Amino acid sequence: MAFEYYHDNAFKKGALADFHGKWTILFFYPADFTFVCPTELEELADNYEQFTSRNAEVLSVSTDTVFTHKAWKDHSKAIGKVTYPMIADPTHEISKLFGVYLEDEGVALRGTFVIDPDGVLQAMEVHSNNIGRSAGELLRKLDAAIFVREHGGEVCPASWVKGKDTLKPGIDLVGKI
Repeated sequence: MAFEYYHDNAFKKGALADFHGKWTILFFYPADFTFVCPTELEELADNYEQFTSRNAEVLSVSTDTVFTHKAWKDHSKAIGKVTYPMIADPTHEISKLFGVYLEDEGVALRGTFVIDPDGVLQAMEVHSNNIGRSAGELLRKLDAAIFVREHGGEVCPASWVKGKDTLKPGIDLVGKI
């Protein structure tokens, strides 16, 4: 699926397949020039280097146009910090594909999708539009997904953070946790 996006002060065309080989974070939000959205996108921008250091690309997605993305970046101090691609979904095709489109409002829910370098979905969450998300929690989930991919046979327990103990599933753990 092709899409248009705003990045590095330019309008560009791309597809999700362009990001294969990297971890991809699709970060859907309702609309530009709103209230909760800039707090989330700014927090992602403040942590963007941590995502890229993990071979991950953040792609924000809203049902706005690339022109609206540019205007928002040019006029908002918070969005001015954004250096990751901002995908435009004015046809709602991407939002519908990921099941986050609100037909009666014409916007997307706050959906976050973590896709591995092979293009396989590893984590997802969808919030109502009045609940903001945490970049720190998203990094934690990305770290867990990376760990599990690199350490087959091990799993990450609740609230696991990098460097903490993991579990090795087996019959000897049944009923012991």
